[in-house]
Parts: sequence; structure tokens; C-alpha cells
Amino acid sequence: MRSKKTKWLAGLLAAVLSASLLAGCAQQSGQSEGGKEEARDSIVIATANETPSLHPYAHNSIAGTYMNDLTYSTLFRTDANLQPEPNLVETYENLDDTTWQFTLKQGVQFHDGSVLTAEDVKASIEWAKTFSEINMYNNSVESVEVVDESTFLIHTPTPSATLLYDLCHHGNAILSKKMIDEGNDFNENPVGTGPYKLVEWKHGDQVEFEAFEDYFMGAPAIQHMTWKIIPEGSSRTIALEAGEVDFVVEVEAMDAERIQENPDLTLLEHEATNVTWLMLNNEKPGLDNVNVRHAINCAIDKESVITVALNNVGQSLISQCPNGMMGSTDENADVYDVEKAKEWMEKSGVDPASIEMSIICSDDKKKRAGEVIQANLKEIGIECGIENMDLATYLSVTTDGDYTASIGGYNSSEMVNYLVGVFTTGSIDASNTTRYSNPEVDALIAQAASTVDDQAREQLLLQVTALLNQECPQAPLWQAVNQRAYDADLQGVEINAAGNIRYENISWKA
Repeated sequence: MRSKKTKWLAGLLAAVLSASLLAGCAQQSGQSEGGKEEARDSIVIATANETPSLHPYAHNSIAGTYMNDLTYSTLFRTDANLQPEPNLVETYENLDDTTWQFTLKQGVQFHDGSVLTAEDVKASIEWAKTFSEINMYNNSVESVEVVDESTFLIHTPTPSATLLYDLCHHGNAILSKKMIDEGNDFNENPVGTGPYKLVEWKHGDQVEFEAFEDYFMGAPAIQHMTWKIIPEGSSRTIALEAGEVDFVVEVEAMDAERIQENPDLTLLEHEATNVTWLMLNNEKPGLDNVNVRHAINCAIDKESVITVALNNVGQSLISQCPNGMMGSTDENADVYDVEKAKEWMEKSGVDPASIEMSIICSDDKKKRAGEVIQANLKEIGIECGIENMDLATYLSVTTDGDYTASIGGYNSSEMVNYLVGVFTTGSIDASNTTRYSNPEVDALIAQAASTVDDQAREQLLLQVTALLNQECPQAPLWQAVNQRAYDADLQGVEINAAGNIRYENISWKA
């Protein structure tokens, strides 16, 4: 149960922010002061973070994924149960251990009117493999061979348990070969086969889209879509309540109860696969000591972190890997124990006062979590600061390794992909932001990726997870519950555990 103090603070914050927000927000999507009846072909979506890029291969951020899912399509996509299902592909067959044959759907058009062919697939995947941000999702592809206009083969270096999952990732979105060859800037001109076309990107403010009428799965019901960037959580809630936005992607946890009690709004919750950790740069002095990392992990009261940061909406996590995925285990995992943390610290031989540590964050939720962690670490003699920054800067410094600690996370629908992205040496300077490197872990993950037998692969993954818990590259914090809030007059809103929403299926009730 939420305390009276929490409710009072949330109410106070709402009152303080409402005047400035409502004064600063213009009427969106052609809405009149009397309501939204004039804008039934439009929707305004509030999001916390601006995408670092509209180019599908130039980032690996959730904020960017939202945008990419609108403008581009992948060969496969994950369904409600996080299983890969054909998207641009009509039929497919595993011909032998390392050869897959695919046939494209007929008549799929790019936004410029050109028709999708197998040559576009080959050019896209070959180009995607050159981008360090996402090329861990192309390791399962050795080569692409065009058979005819609509048929192609994918050759894998070994038997692959992850190929179809990899083909769901935005880093394998299919682009036009002609536009690739012409040097099109897909950040400025994101031409794909997706349900929406870019209208205008007002940097720092909003991104506007319009429906692609020739979308291969049918024209979206919502003709005009605007993604409004509102970093402050309570400001997003106030904008939703005031009718300035129709949909909130990242719900402020402290406002969830208030939203749920509002008959004009709908709160959608779904257990999620995305996890959040205190990322520790394993290359920094002190943090390069496994015993110090265990001390930090044991010192963090994760239940308090969830209470303060998420208003108890989330599941505490002690394993380095998400709960509920194949191969997840708590073996060798740390639990909250301050005295044990002090023992780890003493065992390390490192003076806690010598550890220079600052926790970087990219939103209010992470900042609140950081404040709890800051107090926890002080109990074992580690003083650390907190720095909040915009998402683009945050992604840049964590990818480059120019930090000591940060609160961040990862989202994946499949365990091998998660492990490759977060812990393999090849993902350093990309999504392995702890810069952890262990040849034994690399080898086990590679073996699991090429093991198609489920039982055998699970045993390998259990070994990996137990070893990672022992090595403790980072301090796990929580596994999320996805929350989305929207106008109760919207319909067709569905979410899976990866947080995916088919925005093209959303419409206003008649």
C-alpha cells in the first residue's frame, strides 16, 4: 500500500508542474479547446527520451526502437509469446544445418514506391554487419545468397539457435538497396516498408509521422502520429490527464495509481523481460576487482530501490540474467547483506575510500534508484556522486566506457541474444557497457548459440549464468513491469513482454 506521504508528494509535484506544462503545450493534432473530437485521425504519444537516431543500424536503444518500428520492417518479428513469426517473409525452410531458404511476401513497397526484392535483403544485412552498435545480431549470418527476385538463402557459420530471433531485431531492418548504394542518410530520411512515414523531426521536441497508405499489412487507422518528448514523468502524466497527449509510453510509477483511478484513462501492465542493473565499468580501478563488485552488489537494498524508484512496481533481481528465460538461475548470486558486503570489501584488499565512483542516470526513475544506492554504498565506505544526463549523452559515455557506474538496462526476447549483447567481448564498445571480458564465457555463449537441441542449450546457459553470477560484472536491480497509459477511447492496444506495441493497430473508438 502506498503511504499518505507518497501520495501527498505526488500531488504536490503535479500541482507545481501543471501550470507550466499546460501553459507551454500547444493544442496538438488539431484538437480544439472543447475536446479531441476533431482529431480522431491523430494521436499524440509522450515519451521520456529522444531517439539517438532514426537510422536502424546506428543505435541499440529502446527509444530508437520505438521510432524504427514505425518506419521500417524486419523479416521476422516477435509475437505475444516472444516467438519469432514471419513479417516480410511469406515462407521459410531450414534446408540443412547451416542453410535457410526464405521467400518474401509479394508486392511489399518501400515508402518511395519501389518494390521489395531479395537484393534489398542481401544489401541490408551485409551493410548492417558493418555497424558496431548492432552487429552482434548479425553473427548468425555468414552470407546471403539471392536465388531470384523474391527468394534468398541465409548461410550460417554453424547451426544457429538464434537466427530467427536475430532477424526480428531492428538492427536487421530491411532497407532499399538503391538508397543504400546512393548514400541515403537514413537518419534524416528513414525510408522503409513500415506503417508510418516521417514528416518532421523537431529535435529536442517531437517527431511527426503520417500513415503509409500502401503498408503491406494494411493502412494504419491513425493517420497522423506525433511523439512528444517529455523527460519528466509527472509532466507526462499531467499532459495525459489534460488531454495534451493521448498515450504515455513510460508511465511515472508514482502516478500509476492515480491513472488507474481515472475513468477516462487506461493503465496497461505486463510483466517484462527488460532488466535494469547498476552497471560497473570493469576496467576502472577498484571496480576491476571481483570482490569489490560483490561487495557493492551485496550492499544494495534492492527492495528499497524498487520502492523508491518504481513505487513497488517491479521484481527484484539477483541473477545477472532475466528471470523466466531459458538458463536463468540464482546459483552463486548475491543477496542483500551489509555484513557480507563488508567481508567482500575486506577480502578485496581495496580501501573503499579510494574508489572514485559516480552513478550516471538518464531519467528521474534511475536518479531515484541512484540515491538509494548512494546511501547503501556509504554504509561500506564507498562515497559516490550522481549525475543525470540526456539519453544521447548517456549512451555515448557508457558505450565509450567513459564512466565508472551507471544505471541502465537491456531488453531481449531470447537468452542467447541477451548474453551476446551484454557480456561477450565482441560487444564491448557496443552494448557490453561493463566492458566485461571472459574467454570462457565467450566460448560457452558461442556454443549455446550453435546448439539447436533445447535441453543441451539450456544446460550450457545454466553454466553461463552461474559463472556470471560468480564473476558479478554488475549489480542486478530489477526486472520491470511494463506500464503504458492512454486515453480510454483508444482501442487495439496490445503489449508483449518485450514491450512491443503494434501502433499501426491502434484506433479511436467510433
